[in-house]
Amino acid sequence: MKKLLLAFTFACNAIAMTTLASAQVPTNAYTTPNEWMKSKTQSWPGMVDGKTYWYKIDNMAKLWWSMDGKKWAAVDSGNWMDKSGKWIKINDGKIVWSSDGQTWSDVPEWKWEGSDGKWYKFDKDWTLWVN
Repeated sequence: MKKLLLAFTFACNAIAMTTLASAQVPTNAYTTPNEWMKSKTQSWPGMVDGKTYWYKIDNMAKLWWSMDGKKWAAVDSGNWMDKSGKWIKINDGKIVWSSDGQTWSDVPEWKWEGSDGKWYKFDKDWTLWVN
């Protein structure tokens, strides 16, 4: 009788463990992979007054913009806008942002969300990465 009770307990535990193991959700089931890739065009979108502009920087970290991605012009102010409406610019070799255009602070990890909902960042060599 003890052997039968022990075998029954073992079987119940085995079934319970199998059920729990198959019911667990993998830890990455609801997370987006954090895969950064070099931007093929080295440009990113931004919106100003409801219009999409394309931005890029040159090898001197000077900002350029285009409405069609073909004809480019220098941006005199050096500013572009992220998805949330913050102004961003390159200042003294780093990226800073401002909500009011007056007070500027460092952009963490040099990354921001573009108007297309993708995340962009520069590395130390001013290469643009997108996620």
